[in-house]
Amino acid sequence: MVKSLHKRQFGDFQTPDILATEVTQVLQVNHKISPEVVIEPSCGKGAFIRAVLDSFPDSRIIGLDINKKYLEEAKLSISNHPLSHHVTLDESDFFKINWEAILSTISGYILVIGNPPWVTNSDLSILDSQNLPPKSNFQNQRGIAAITGSGNFDISEWMLLQYVEWLSKRMGTIAVLCKYSVARKVMYQVKNKFGSRFSFHIYLIDAKLYFQASVEACLCVISTDYPDNCDCKVYQNLKSREVSYLIGERDGLIIRDTKKYEEWRHLLGHNFQYIWRSGIKHDCSKVMELERIHDNLFMNGLQEKYCLEMDYLYPLLKSSDIGKGATENCRKFVLVTQKSVGEDTSIIENVAPKTWQYLLEHDEYFKHRKSIIYKNKPAYSIFGIGSYSFKKWKIAISGLYKQLKFCLVKPLHGKSVMLDDTVNFLSFDTEEEAKFIFQLLTSTPAMEFLDSMIFWDEKRPITIDILKRLSLQAVAKELGFLKTYFYWTKTVQIPVDLQKQKVTLAKLKN
Repeated sequence: MVKSLHKRQFGDFQTPDILATEVTQVLQVNHKISPEVVIEPSCGKGAFIRAVLDSFPDSRIIGLDINKKYLEEAKLSISNHPLSHHVTLDESDFFKINWEAILSTISGYILVIGNPPWVTNSDLSILDSQNLPPKSNFQNQRGIAAITGSGNFDISEWMLLQYVEWLSKRMGTIAVLCKYSVARKVMYQVKNKFGSRFSFHIYLIDAKLYFQASVEACLCVISTDYPDNCDCKVYQNLKSREVSYLIGERDGLIIRDTKKYEEWRHLLGHNFQYIWRSGIKHDCSKVMELERIHDNLFMNGLQEKYCLEMDYLYPLLKSSDIGKGATENCRKFVLVTQKSVGEDTSIIENVAPKTWQYLLEHDEYFKHRKSIIYKNKPAYSIFGIGSYSFKKWKIAISGLYKQLKFCLVKPLHGKSVMLDDTVNFLSFDTEEEAKFIFQLLTSTPAMEFLDSMIFWDEKRPITIDILKRLSLQAVAKELGFLKTYFYWTKTVQIPVDLQKQKVTLAKLKN
């Protein structure tokens, strides 16, 4: 338990020697650096210190850490090394040390290397840890987060940005292990502040293999060398010598694969006729989501059985159903208490008295919903509801699954299907229109364009913000089906041979 708490408080993932060696080899082979001074601000038990001694024998090495026992282990591990006199190891708190004083004594090319803590400031605050950076609005936040410095961020992100400041007026390279998402955030902030002063390289690593951590991680290399290319080069692993793809900023967006994005850039646009929505949000699944036993008998998440009217019950498909393509039947039904946000719910008492009584009996569950969105709203309110929810046909995609898998959702049990709030969808009145748009969305141009913008390591990689960037009209034009598109959007009233178009489009897709 103590070990677990320590790991959480200090983001303590000690680097294996084999990984530290692979990192220094990458710096030698791919980046050709020969540093005069190497700084490791959180050296731990000394894996990088040992790797640097072997890879850069002419360098002066400075290692610091807050953990006295780790430093003792590090010192012992290099005590017999013939170049140990090149190394200075000191106990120090990164957030309290006078780095300007240290850096003022250093000249020449600098390498800042290491494995900063893999933990957020919120995690540390929960643990009442003192191992925190000073509060500041370094992310340019707004509102209360900016005032208090309370926005959540990774400690490694803060430290990386400090390293960048160190090199803003000198020559050097930063090479650190961190979360892939942190590397991207730092890249974005550094590009905004320093323009093309630094070059970026990312080497993906297997965090499960090296750290038993389920997170997308990488070696992030930031250098004052070769700053001519503004895009970040991404390599598949530390042994890769060929670039897999380029991350960069285009049209005010951070793009995962700039080459692929530029190929389909002309598909960027807005859809005024087709609007992406999120499913129902109710924050009370044990009461609102029910399994059908037979006819009008249902069982809720509390294992309670009730006979309820069907007036307010609708088939429900959750993110897991959509992610797996399981849309032919539903596992659950959901109580839809409103047809629009803010609608009076008291009418349920007259329309479906059993349902109203059921809600009354579970009133305490609704009162314990924490989200402020329910404040001053009618009893048993829900969100993510509107006329679009009740359209018969939908195209849905899970925001949580790591794949671009669109599903055509048809009515079930004679009613419109509802989706949960982690699902994004378009809705349609007719099957024909839904199938046409589905074929546009699943075409190669559309899929490649969307894929170029999605960072698959995100907790919710597929967002409405990304989906709505794809112009369906532009896709229709790309595929030669503008007339069909205009037919459905009523932009141009012309007769078309829908069956012929569908057959042709299917052939094109295959």
